[in-house]
Amino acid sequence: MIGKVSSRLLGISLLLVAAGCNKTDTGGAIDAGGSAAAPTPAVIQGSCPQVFLLDGTAVHTAYAKGAKDDPTQVMYQSTLVNTTRQCVQSDSQLVMTVVVQGRVTPGPAGTGGTINLPIRVAATDGQTTLYSELTQYPVTVQPGAGASQFIFTKANITLPGGAGSFAKVYVGFDEGPQGKQKKKK
Repeated sequence: MIGKVSSRLLGISLLLVAAGCNKTDTGGAIDAGGSAAAPTPAVIQGSCPQVFLLDGTAVHTAYAKGAKDDPTQVMYQSTLVNTTRQCVQSDSQLVMTVVVQGRVTPGPAGTGGTINLPIRVAATDGQTTLYSELTQYPVTVQPGAGASQFIFTKANITLPGGAGSFAKVYVGFDEGPQGKQKKKK
């Protein structure tokens, strides 16, 4: 009997917490002096574009110089695993913050230290690119320590006012164009 009551109370508590997290109050804030501040824009989730991780860009493997596809030469492998986002709507634009959880696992050829992960955030509306930026995100890897988790945050992603309904946001690793190799004569 007590177990049933506790599980019901837990369920109700979780619903109340979730309802509190979805509140979108647009009223004015009160500053420390007690005067009313300017109204803050509404934080919206309903028309906030979804964030997608594509299979081809969610994993990045770095090999020792000159090696490719040799598992004994892997320096590290990084993976993007979870995403979330927050949007603030104004009359003319939608400003997003995208947060991505990832992990880096050192490989057999890894030496540890700080590495820069090439993470691209792009927003599209059909065939139109609304936003695209590549960030070299530093992550410290400890040799022999196993996988390290990281949290990547990209704030101030500005999209046009009505973009939320049709836009999609993609996050992934982007190694950029491969350098051209010189031809041997």
